[in-house]
Amino acid sequence: MKAGGNNFLDECISYQYTIHMIRSFRHAGLESFYRTDSKAGIQPAHATKLRRQLTLLDASTSPQEMNVPGWHLHPLKGKLKDHWSVRVSGNWRMTFKFEGVDAILVDYQDYH
Repeated sequence: MKAGGNNFLDECISYQYTIHMIRSFRHAGLESFYRTDSKAGIQPAHATKLRRQLTLLDASTSPQEMNVPGWHLHPLKGKLKDHWSVRVSGNWRMTFKFEGVDAILVDYQDYH
């Protein structure tokens, strides 16, 4: 207690935390991998790189934060306008869109 009758709570400083994250997935196997580490719905050989990509995407607040050398970040066009893509391996891509600071509609696709 402080002199004058004030208690500790009177001296607390309030902090506002902004939580941003991956909010939605299009690919059920990728979502399962993200949440449980199950490789059943992805190519097992892609697990290490996908884990790095998902971890960074979860912490990112904009697509530009996914611009890692070798990942070939680029915006998509046409019906996927406003979506972004990073290379996983070969023809495989992880695609996503941002809504505010949150990643949404995260997908895992084999482009032929």
